[in-house]
Amino acid sequence: MHASHRIDLNADIGEGGAWDEALFDGGLSSVNVACGGHAGDAFTLAKACALAARHGVALGAHPGYADRANFGRRERVMSPAELIGLMTEQLLAMSEAASRAGVRMTHVKPHGALYHLLHRDLAAAEACARVVVAGWPHAALVGLPEGEWRAAAAKVGLGYVAEGFLDRAYRADGTLVPRDQPGAVLTEEAAVVAQALALARGGRVRTLCVHGDGPDAVRFLRAARGALEAAGFTISAVRPE
Repeated sequence: MHASHRIDLNADIGEGGAWDEALFDGGLSSVNVACGGHAGDAFTLAKACALAARHGVALGAHPGYADRANFGRRERVMSPAELIGLMTEQLLAMSEAASRAGVRMTHVKPHGALYHLLHRDLAAAEACARVVVAGWPHAALVGLPEGEWRAAAAKVGLGYVAEGFLDRAYRADGTLVPRDQPGAVLTEEAAVVAQALALARGGRVRTLCVHGDGPDAVRFLRAARGALEAAGFTISAVRPE
């Protein structure tokens, strides 16, 4: 099957949702695990890595601002050196947990406000990308189809996987509607399925995310997977560009 007919389904887990295990049964092909910044701890990391190993899905790190009060969704002013420290600490925790579970970290997807910062700030993106390439040169970066995070990946020689979101609304420029604005999160299954199909058929993204902390995450994931497979897509973790 042509690569354009393959799509990855990912979820952010280890963030306190009660249905992480159910998401694996719902048809994921990759996961991004909170590494102790915005959420998560040694126990949740170990549990997520064990689940990924058991189900054979690609395992990624989901580093974010160390700001649990705001769930990593409020941007913080940090120097490149501070960002390097933040990223290094969380990726080491992820990598060590993965190693103990007998699996390898395959990708790095920033969380929340950090995701958006690295999309638009090249200096911050390069600082964080250099952490990845120094310690985990096999790992791909995951982010929006265009932007500074992708540019940083190319500059340091890392693979890149462009991502779309099943359950988030988009602005005309291709960025996400901020969560504090009406309609930012899709809540109807039909809308989620329609967006999954549109993004997959559009060809700009190679992985689709459902937010694992949402109460409808499992239902949305199953519905999207069924619709994608009915449309001729194979669900599998993708190789980075």
